[in-house]
Amino acid sequence: MRQLTSLDAQFLHTESATTSAHVAGVAVLDPAGSPTGTVTRQALVALLRDRLHLIPALSLRLADVPFGLDRPYWTEDESFDVAGHVHETTLPMPGDESQLADAVARLHERRLDRGRPLWEMHLIHGLTGGRIALYAKVHHCAVDGISGAETLAALLDLTPEIRAVDPPAERAPTSAPGTITMLAGALARSATHPVRVLRSLGRAAADLDVIPVAATLPGAKLVAAATRRLFGRAGNLPEPPSLSAPRTPFNGPITAERRFSYGSVPLADVKRVARAFEISVNDVVMALCASALRSWLREHDALPDRPLIAAVPVAVRTASARETVGNQLSAMLAPMPTDLDCPRERLLAVGAAMRAAKRRFARSPTNWPDELSSMVPATVTALATPVVFRLASMAAPPVNLIVSNVPGPQFPLYLCGARMTAYYPMSVLTDVSGGVNITCFSYDGSLDFGLVTCPERVEDAWRLMGHIQEAMDELVQLADAQGSPGETRLAPASRPAGQPVPA
Repeated sequence: MRQLTSLDAQFLHTESATTSAHVAGVAVLDPAGSPTGTVTRQALVALLRDRLHLIPALSLRLADVPFGLDRPYWTEDESFDVAGHVHETTLPMPGDESQLADAVARLHERRLDRGRPLWEMHLIHGLTGGRIALYAKVHHCAVDGISGAETLAALLDLTPEIRAVDPPAERAPTSAPGTITMLAGALARSATHPVRVLRSLGRAAADLDVIPVAATLPGAKLVAAATRRLFGRAGNLPEPPSLSAPRTPFNGPITAERRFSYGSVPLADVKRVARAFEISVNDVVMALCASALRSWLREHDALPDRPLIAAVPVAVRTASARETVGNQLSAMLAPMPTDLDCPRERLLAVGAAMRAAKRRFARSPTNWPDELSSMVPATVTALATPVVFRLASMAAPPVNLIVSNVPGPQFPLYLCGARMTAYYPMSVLTDVSGGVNITCFSYDGSLDFGLVTCPERVEDAWRLMGHIQEAMDELVQLADAQGSPGETRLAPASRPAGQPVPA
């Protein structure tokens, strides 16, 4: 019996007429070396059937508690058929990058059917060069960024030859409790809810100054500091920066429409910059995004005079929870120094801000998103979340955007015999987190970016992607000027062949 956690349920309640809460990705495949020279829907369905036991989330559907009195449960779908979740389409000529992005954006707009297991895959043929794309999405209540990548990894092989997998082990099927048991559990949790709220408030109070929205409340810093002293957590914590997000075109109510753009930069260049300035790869990613956002805002005469605030998801999934359905994640808030004109100063400021955020995160409970989600009863959360998110977006945004970096393997992988040449991740837009989401995935020597935007907020998503690639070139030049003994110049960042050059 598996019940959704408060955080998992929050991702369900986030959905509205304008918000689809699934994580997704686009794998670009080169079938030239595969045994059949292509990837067919039939081959993908057969592969999924063979490996379904390696991906438990794909065969489960939601079982709702009557009247929405409690969080839903996971249960096996007795009528489940893999083939019903796998679709196939072909792009019209010429099958370029822009057409693929438009097709994927339309697929990403559509919410998943909650009456079935919450996932879909779409094989997209007709790309230039004989390539094939696979767009796959899974609801965020079932997977986070890391487990979503692991879901795809279960289907991939190290060589074009499709590997044999061990048959499924004997296990009891996952089933939801009966109606009476559900209602009894809901009543028991309702009775003890005030006690749990007080406990959660006590645990969250020490980090009130770094929690979205709460950090901007009057007295938040004083309450957090006093609580840390009380519980002996006051030593050596860096002072948090201002986490008041400025108003930007990214923020405000979103629509149901989406735009998608994507591209890659060489991971070797990212690592070169990290080494030259003694910062992490993730710090370089944040610097690239800060520079790109600054350029876009300047072009639109909308650059604030203070840093943007980004929410950065952090995986906290343990080895023992690898096969657990649901989310094991937390988040850091970090300023993005888009107000700094000098690229070197901007890079160093990003490094300092991220080091401070990581130090605070290491000393703080990682489960505050779940704690916050659990403070409001399930019945209220389901009805109130979309309304609260919409009102918050019209008032003061808690963050300007979400930036996420998911590490991946540095060797080629194959799907149904076709080599995966790139993987562009995609995530969620909400009223409260803004109309831009930037996610990247490191794979086989590249850092692959997927940008999802709401056209009401950012119409020219390709232009924003172009700014990221321009920022990479700029940082490589800075690394060259900085100089690192014994290192040689690496190739500059480049756009994938056929990708539209931003206007």
